[in-house]
Amino acid sequence: MEIPKRDGDGYLESMDDWTPEIAKAMAESDNYELNDEKWAQILKAREFYEEFGSVPPIRKFAKYIDHDQKEVFELWMTGPMKPITKYGGLPKPTGCV
Repeated sequence: MEIPKRDGDGYLESMDDWTPEIAKAMAESDNYELNDEKWAQILKAREFYEEFGSVPPIRKFAKYIDHDQKEVFELWMTGPMKPITKYGGLPKPTGCV
């Protein structure tokens, strides 16, 4: 599958290009594994974005998905909002991620 144009950080240049298949292809090309739990969080972040029109900060997102913030960090092994938004086809998070 051909991945649409991405910026220097690996984010899609156009949110309209996002599909679950493209997200999986992006993760694969980055050698990044998306398990079911990560995938569920990506879809929740997309839901949040559709509802509120913005990418949530991690505290708000953890509360939104009813998880402890620490658990979310442990799952992603990094600042979770970056991979969540990248593979979710969402804009880059701003502020604390």
